[in-house]
Amino acid sequence: MSAEYGADQIQILEGLEAVRKRPGMYIGSTSSRGLHHLVYEIVDNSVDEALAGFCNTIEVTINEDNSVTVVDNGRGIPVGINQKAGKPAVEVVFTVLHAGGKFGGGGYKVSGGLHGVGASVVNALSDWLEVKIYREGKIYQQRYERGHVCYPLKVVGECEEEKTGTRVDFKPDGSIFEETVYDYETLKQRLREMAFLTKGLKIILKDDREKDEEGNKKPKVREFHYEGGIKEFVTYLNKSKTALYESIMYFEGTKNNVYVEVAMQHNDSYTENVYSFVNNITTPEGGTHLMGFRNALTKTFNDYARSNKLLKDSEANLTGEDIREGLTAIISVKISEPQFEGQTKQKLGNSEARGAVDGIVSEQLTWFLEQNPSVAKIILEKSILAQRAREAARKARDLTRRKTALDSMALPGKLADCSDRNPENCEIYIVEGDSAGGSAKTARSRATQAILPLRGKILNVEKARLDRIYGNAEIKAMITAFGTGIHEDFDISKLRYHKIIIMTDADVDGAHIATLLLTFLYRFMPELIKQGYVYLAQPPLYKLEKNKKIWYAYSDEELDSILREVGRDQNNKIQRYKGLGEMDADQLWETTMDPEKRVLLKVMINEEAESEIDLTFSTLMGDKVEPRREFIEEHAKFVKNLDV
Repeated sequence: MSAEYGADQIQILEGLEAVRKRPGMYIGSTSSRGLHHLVYEIVDNSVDEALAGFCNTIEVTINEDNSVTVVDNGRGIPVGINQKAGKPAVEVVFTVLHAGGKFGGGGYKVSGGLHGVGASVVNALSDWLEVKIYREGKIYQQRYERGHVCYPLKVVGECEEEKTGTRVDFKPDGSIFEETVYDYETLKQRLREMAFLTKGLKIILKDDREKDEEGNKKPKVREFHYEGGIKEFVTYLNKSKTALYESIMYFEGTKNNVYVEVAMQHNDSYTENVYSFVNNITTPEGGTHLMGFRNALTKTFNDYARSNKLLKDSEANLTGEDIREGLTAIISVKISEPQFEGQTKQKLGNSEARGAVDGIVSEQLTWFLEQNPSVAKIILEKSILAQRAREAARKARDLTRRKTALDSMALPGKLADCSDRNPENCEIYIVEGDSAGGSAKTARSRATQAILPLRGKILNVEKARLDRIYGNAEIKAMITAFGTGIHEDFDISKLRYHKIIIMTDADVDGAHIATLLLTFLYRFMPELIKQGYVYLAQPPLYKLEKNKKIWYAYSDEELDSILREVGRDQNNKIQRYKGLGEMDADQLWETTMDPEKRVLLKVMINEEAESEIDLTFSTLMGDKVEPRREFIEEHAKFVKNLDV
């Protein structure tokens, strides 16, 4: 830990320019994702204080006007004059890009902010920002508007000598962001993750916009505090699954100046959920720390299996994939100078991280397996079954591979393909049922729209191994039609359609089928979703006829709006569609398939909350009833047009 944290530990690298002109370069986008990123940047600064051992509580409040307040009990940003800038250090932090205690000046040993842009970028992209600092018995304050200083840093009051910390209030600039309304659930997920990754840190999220039925203010408050850190993270992620053994393996140590923490536990599912972090930043694309973990896991388990005769001499080694079947794991490393590949900080490049994770996990896992032979046996028995299933899947997979992307002889018989061969022009509708499939085939534009009807509900891949998945006729038809292959064979360049549209009935069964399809795509072809190729069709719920005119309504609210416009008299004929099969081909085209008129929802993944997405799929599609009931109760208020 650094003892010094004063004005001259704040180093200036360059001025604050072009942030407002090109905000996407600094926060990724000006969409909702970029809006929430502003909060994470300010909270990251407070977490850095916690990592350095000087802060144990952070409070984040969404105010009624959608401004945000972040308060911590750290040391308080330095207020002395920075010699290089000739102005208070806090002003440098909020007005100069690449300024902070993260650039070798001795401010922090490790830090979540790689580029040091956090505070100044938030300031530049806010209508206004106000900072208050509690330090040395005084309260200091400065205000900025769109990045410009409103007045010099001033003392606005006194506080107890022992009270220290920083309070930042800011309101995002509506002229820059597409929307400025904060989503409580999005912030909740990220702040919970931050608390898991910093054991002992308490993070409180408060939403002051909430009101009761009478319209009175009723703040929503959640507190995240995990003394067990990432061990509790694994327990949380496994709550909708059945763990194969009681204990959570936990490995910790420092090597090559890299602090390593790993927590892991196997469950009875067939999917691998491994998440990696560097200085509390999620690394969705992994990197050297993940490579070190995988190498240690594969080598250690194979060595143990050989030495304890759990693998015969004639049998091949287990692959890493076999061993990681049903594994939930968190890999968290802290490193003083992380090197990330790309501005988005999604992949770690430090070579020393690989050796550090490999060494610590190998040594401590070996000891754990020797001390817990019953646990070792359970894991290896599951891994050997996975190995056999993988061999069976390889044989099944060979049968599903198409000779070329254009070899129509290999396409599934029930696919009505389109004639255009340019994937950018082509779209495929995955349709539930033969009757809806028949209407869709008649309605479609044959040049660019392909139709693949599915019979009933597809296999729930959350509860099936790879061999069963490859043996399922409906899944096999989709794999063949898309052309990309799945799993390790996946090749996005072979995708035959740039829009994959799931079209199901607007009822509970339709929603279940859509969820099964999305689960399959997310688990085995996630790039299709990540690159924006997957959509949900939005068939209308109602058809209203009056005086030979027709209106379609896609929600109860839209129907009410139409009725207010045309009147609610006796001549209204309202039809409630229960399924796609109730529409003839013309209606289906006009409402759901005509590119000029239809409504499509693009399915998106927020990679910063990938652990929560995984948890949602395993909760909805897993075996445990109680977590699913709790999830539905918690989220029921967000669901519209649900038929029960």
